[in-house]
Amino acid sequence: MPTPPQPPTQPPAPPMPPEFQAIAKRVNNWGRWGPDDEIGTLNLITDDVVREAAATIRTGHRIPLALPLQQDGVQTGLMPGRVNPLHTMVQLNQEIFGPGTVACNDDAVTMGLQAATHWDALTHVSHSGKLYNGRPANTITAHGGAAFAGIDKARHIVSRGVLLDIPRALGVDRLDGGHAVTPEDLEAAEELAGTRVRAGDIVLVRTGQIRTYLAGDKEAYGYPSPGLSLRTPEWFHARDVAAVANDTLTFEIFPPEIEELWLPVHALDLVEMGMLQGQNWNLEELSTTCGQLNRHAFLLSAMPEPFTGATGTPVAPVAVL
Repeated sequence: MPTPPQPPTQPPAPPMPPEFQAIAKRVNNWGRWGPDDEIGTLNLITDDVVREAAATIRTGHRIPLALPLQQDGVQTGLMPGRVNPLHTMVQLNQEIFGPGTVACNDDAVTMGLQAATHWDALTHVSHSGKLYNGRPANTITAHGGAAFAGIDKARHIVSRGVLLDIPRALGVDRLDGGHAVTPEDLEAAEELAGTRVRAGDIVLVRTGQIRTYLAGDKEAYGYPSPGLSLRTPEWFHARDVAAVANDTLTFEIFPPEIEELWLPVHALDLVEMGMLQGQNWNLEELSTTCGQLNRHAFLLSAMPEPFTGATGTPVAPVAVL
């Protein structure tokens, strides 16, 4: 019997640049919480951290941080398959139990799980054939999704949130599209906040970029975009931050700092450090309120939708001051 044809062998990926590899070695958390760990830096959100977070509440004022889930959302087609929410009514005043009974309305939605305000799971990206904690990238399959470290494993995301308002710290309304947020920027915003980022915190980095989307310019929102620089993962690692989110489409600066090195901050945060990151968070009302109260720390509830095996999820975060 003839031997069946074999699929072509894929050439090995070229090695990551030396500057990336050096940072990756310094921030790597593989094995820190054991070889079977699936939640990474969320381990830093302890019961003590949550109790201290609850103590930040003074007024009870709640600020939602999610964008509306709508068909005219932030996605422009740059990411294949990441479609804006398409809302459909599947029942409309339907008396399903017979005439004169209670009538039902039901809905269905088709959308990319990372289409709007979302968390990236640790399995959202891989590099050099590896996921967080050294797991093989091919453990993610078309049928089951992420067998390891899917977003459904990232439960109980409630902690102290800290807003690092970079534009306010630098005296501008929003950062320009070429601004790579540096550790020095983070520390300037930390000084403005009047509190030190500490272990177990969830850091929200405001760039002001989402203003362009809210003003109706989706293309300018996505490109060019300010965002976190290649130097920031070490800062978050040194502070033992539990998770980071910001108000941009790409999270990191886009186009990238190093030519042809795409999404290196994603790879450092998610793969090497095991730190969840969030995108498209609307931090504008929070920025105004924190400025008025002169308080930038609060209780943050940001529970992911527990889609089994998913590599990301919509989230509707709420800051409680």
